[in-house]
Amino acid sequence: MTSPVLRSLLFTTLALPALAGADALGPERQAELETLLYQDCGSCHGMTLRGGLGPALPRDRMQGFSAEALTHIIRHGIPGSAMPGWKALLSEAEARWIADHLRTDNRLETLQRD
Repeated sequence: MTSPVLRSLLFTTLALPALAGADALGPERQAELETLLYQDCGSCHGMTLRGGLGPALPRDRMQGFSAEALTHIIRHGIPGSAMPGWKALLSEAEARWIADHLRTDNRLETLQRD
């Protein structure tokens, strides 16, 4: 049986990377990820994320997905579609940053016009 102190230490050790998440990414890496989103992802989703080969990714649509679901899609792709997985190039924290950005800071708020 594990002591409460050892259990707490183990939990803290395992949880810290997950809790740090996107906050562990420095401003330079965040800027690189934003460029990746609008350039590389933009090659299919449109440079302004209004769609192209892939669907449009407006903020209001992205908010319909959980950050976890978007992170999974970014890392593993969508089988049977043109959406590749980026797991070999992006860490979990980096994919989560992109997912959070799509849901909250996305330049394209909506496709609807006033």
